[in-house]
Amino acid sequence: MKGFKINSRFNLIFPCYFAFFVSGAMVLTVGTILPFIIGEMQISYSVAGGLLSAFAIGNLLASFIFPLLAANIGRKASIVTMSFLIPLSWILIAMMPSVIIMYVAFVLMGIGRGSISIINNAIINDNSDGKPAALNLLHMTFAMGALLAPAITSIFIYVGWGWRAVAYTMVVATTLVFMFYSFMKIDYNWPKESPKKSDVAFYKMPVFYVMGILLFLYLGLENCVNGWFVTYFQNMRVMDGTFATNLVSLTWLMVMLGRLLTAKLSTIIDKNKLIFIYCIATAVFFIMMIATTNVVVITIAIMGLGFFFAGIYPTSVSSAGLAIHGSTVGVSAFLAIAAIGGIVTPEIVGLAADATGLTAAIMILSINVIGMLVLSFVNMKMSGKQEG
Repeated sequence: MKGFKINSRFNLIFPCYFAFFVSGAMVLTVGTILPFIIGEMQISYSVAGGLLSAFAIGNLLASFIFPLLAANIGRKASIVTMSFLIPLSWILIAMMPSVIIMYVAFVLMGIGRGSISIINNAIINDNSDGKPAALNLLHMTFAMGALLAPAITSIFIYVGWGWRAVAYTMVVATTLVFMFYSFMKIDYNWPKESPKKSDVAFYKMPVFYVMGILLFLYLGLENCVNGWFVTYFQNMRVMDGTFATNLVSLTWLMVMLGRLLTAKLSTIIDKNKLIFIYCIATAVFFIMMIATTNVVVITIAIMGLGFFFAGIYPTSVSSAGLAIHGSTVGVSAFLAIAAIGGIVTPEIVGLAADATGLTAAIMILSINVIGMLVLSFVNMKMSGKQEG
């Protein structure tokens, strides 16, 4: 396949890593400033959950919008256009004009962020000869941004600059991303693929549904941890906002370590057994977290969640590989099922929080944890029978 024509490898690679670093920071910043938005706008938990869902909807829409746009005007023009939506959305969020505009801003931010994910993965993959190291490094930069963002938010709040200073910092950072993309030397159009016979085979395979629903539940849980848990920990009144924000930041340190461990363990342990082990550990640490108000236990639990979260998504996609390999429709449908979980779950938690309080509403996520445990066990048994 024809690759990218570039004048400098650095000119191509650096913007991708920087953009993913900013993307990680952006995702966690949304959750850390949410309590301030709730308080200042006087909105309900259900409306706040709707904002998180709007962000997830934007990410999902990018999967359909970006390839279509790139096929018509090229990757370069497409990513420049889509990346411009992100600083625009942060300006709107900082201005906080109305709830409707906030919904629009979060959708636009999600579309821009989703487009960055698509183009960065494509560029790095196309220029690394299929080697996993470059992509692993790309996703490590995301985790680095996610790790630093809550700490930066805490510092800004501590010195009295307020949450809007965080939002405007994101305006500057995402504008730099837009500028880097503008100067990238890319001459490559989105390939127009012809339908394959494999495009109609994926839906006949049980693993497609088992792993798709597992990731539906997983992304719902992950998005709630990212979006709701700073507010949740503050609501419990066992820690202040700064500590809660730093605790979520610590989660992403553990994600970084977990991804390193998964890369090693996946060469030793069967991937389907590994998913089951990770889901068991996720269940244990989630129960630890919601069953106590002890700060030490909560800290250990959130660290454990981050550590074992790390390998579930990529390993589950790999597990479904037999069903979706070579199928554009299959991959799109599989990832869409997973993405919908990240869209609806934060809104469900928000609606429940308005009715019962946030502390009780978080208990709903027990359904996600139990479902992941059951489905990972079913998948492990199915894979065992196939090997037998």
